[in-house]
Amino acid sequence: MSQTPNLLLPYILEAQAQKHVTHNEAIRALDALVQLVMTSQSLTAPPAAPLEGERYIVGTSAPGVWAGKDTQIAAWQDGAWAYYMPQSGWRAWITDQALMVYFDGTDWQSLLRGPDFIANISPMGAQSRFELLEEEVTLVGPFTDSTIMIPDRAIVFGVSTRTLTAITGANSYDCGLSTDSGQYGSALGIAPNSTNSGVTNATAFYADTPIRLSANTADFTGGTVRVAIHFMRCLSPTS
Repeated sequence: MSQTPNLLLPYILEAQAQKHVTHNEAIRALDALVQLVMTSQSLTAPPAAPLEGERYIVGTSAPGVWAGKDTQIAAWQDGAWAYYMPQSGWRAWITDQALMVYFDGTDWQSLLRGPDFIANISPMGAQSRFELLEEEVTLVGPFTDSTIMIPDRAIVFGVSTRTLTAITGANSYDCGLSTDSGQYGSALGIAPNSTNSGVTNATAFYADTPIRLSANTADFTGGTVRVAIHFMRCLSPTS
């Protein structure tokens, strides 16, 4: 075996000449792969003036010296790009997005984007899952229902909103359900970046249920709102 099994660091062989070369190669790889903090995963081409030690996740179909390196870790080391193939389960912090990601064996996935969850899983497969669903909703008419649904048998703790683009037509809006239009907020702001954290008592739902955004005083004629549902599910044992 000439490499370590996980980080693929080269071994120094017994009769090898120039052992320092192999040693330095391993040190460079360790510096690139330990405590993965990536500058970005959003670039479509290599940066023009990378700083020594900066690391990037290569985007899809990147050109130039990044061509053919999709999803790999590109590290600027000693004035050149070095590439490292991630393994399933590796995690990295993306600095420009303030986002934690993991490699699923094919691509990098967010740990924080919906539908996302934190789960406590028993040896027999039972799960307590804290979950988040998120959607951008375009407003039209007297009300608009979300496409995302509160799942059947979910326990909802709240629904939060952010006005993304100015809402027109109505002078405010309510966030709730078809049975209670203001359950998660009433008379909410129509200006961009208006937010609301609609926290309620934990409420159990027994059917898939959309969130309803209802116009006040007049129908919606435009605007978009991001809606996030915060909930828990209790999943049965699998064995």
